[in-house]
Amino acid sequence: MSTYIIKGARILGGEPADLLVRDGVIAEVGSGLDETGAQVVDAEGLVALPGLVDLHTHLREPGREDAETVESGTKAAAMGGYTAVHAMANTDPVADTAGVVEQVWRLGREAGYCDVQPVGAVTRGIAGEQLAELGAMADSAAAVRVFSDDGHCVSDAVIMRRALEYVKAFDGVVAQHAQEPRLTEGAQMNEGEMSAALGLRGWPAVAEEAIIARDVLLAQHVGSRLHVCHVSTAGSVEIIRWAKSKGCPVTAEVTPHHLLLNDAKAGTYDPIFKVNPPLRTADDVTALRHALADGTIDCVATDHAPHPVEAKETEWAVAAMGMIGLETALPVVQEAMVETGLLDWAGVADRMSYRPAEIGRLTGQGRPLEAGSPANITLYDPSPRRAVDPSAMTSKSRNTPFAGLELPGRVVATFLRGEPTVLEGKLQ
Repeated sequence: MSTYIIKGARILGGEPADLLVRDGVIAEVGSGLDETGAQVVDAEGLVALPGLVDLHTHLREPGREDAETVESGTKAAAMGGYTAVHAMANTDPVADTAGVVEQVWRLGREAGYCDVQPVGAVTRGIAGEQLAELGAMADSAAAVRVFSDDGHCVSDAVIMRRALEYVKAFDGVVAQHAQEPRLTEGAQMNEGEMSAALGLRGWPAVAEEAIIARDVLLAQHVGSRLHVCHVSTAGSVEIIRWAKSKGCPVTAEVTPHHLLLNDAKAGTYDPIFKVNPPLRTADDVTALRHALADGTIDCVATDHAPHPVEAKETEWAVAAMGMIGLETALPVVQEAMVETGLLDWAGVADRMSYRPAEIGRLTGQGRPLEAGSPANITLYDPSPRRAVDPSAMTSKSRNTPFAGLELPGRVVATFLRGEPTVLEGKLQ
């Protein structure tokens, strides 16, 4: 393996230091480091973060390779500073067996741009009727620990309880897509003043909040780990805050787009802003930011949801829901959380690396940048500002809601176990 000396990086935004990377690990951290034959990476002015970890990525393979593949999605992840992603189960076929999760896991290893940890479905075919092969997926080569029917809610309370009970045996976690289906039939956007003005069927906040309230009580009753996907409302924040105060084993995530955008964007009728859960109000955005800052919401997860052009460039009512986010997540978090003073770079490392790795039980990821840790490193320049250009993105899909928006920062380099996947802003 190659040896690198990363010179003058500001670790978690602190004072400049050098990192000696040898044999896939950080061998030494200090000043004035030198080693014969080492390649030098000039990181003056750059923030060094532990490699980012995403708990919620849609790689679409198998079945929808027109939108994304494991290879293209992990290239996009590397360009965004990620060294590990959790691949959601709503593929075709669904990742509800050991065979499918092992296929996704092996595709990730072959691509080599970041670690791919498959998420297993909770129910067969994500149909919500029978539990999937949870134990077989946990015992497979992919060693699945996170299970989710994302895109669909596990709405049956009995099945949700059984899933929570089952995963306790191997320290698993059920990640719930909180959406009461009967309250959201035909829903198109957040229910409120904007939906009324636009004449679009509303998606009430209570549809999310009711499921979260039920599930935190179930998790507390069973004594099992619950993770809440893409929290989007102020009411959800309060329920999660209450649950944590009672010692409930619950964690939660928020997406970059829910930290920066609100339902006023739907006023353009541009389906690029159609997403599940929908963009909420400005007050919800404020509540989500503060919840991420105070730790009520544990982490940022992209919910990277690529779609081909024809699925988005159509009328709102029939357009697919979802947005890509791997390549813009860190700049959006800088804009929403760092520039506003709600998080420092140590807080960003906690919410985008340490905590998601712990929730997903990824032992080799989310480690401090210190001697002996795996050399999973992101070098980030927070100073430039530039408009987001969809045509310059690495993902196969272009459905970013941030097109043309000026955001700060750029990922300069990403190291996966000591080898650069991105260097000088370019894929290696």
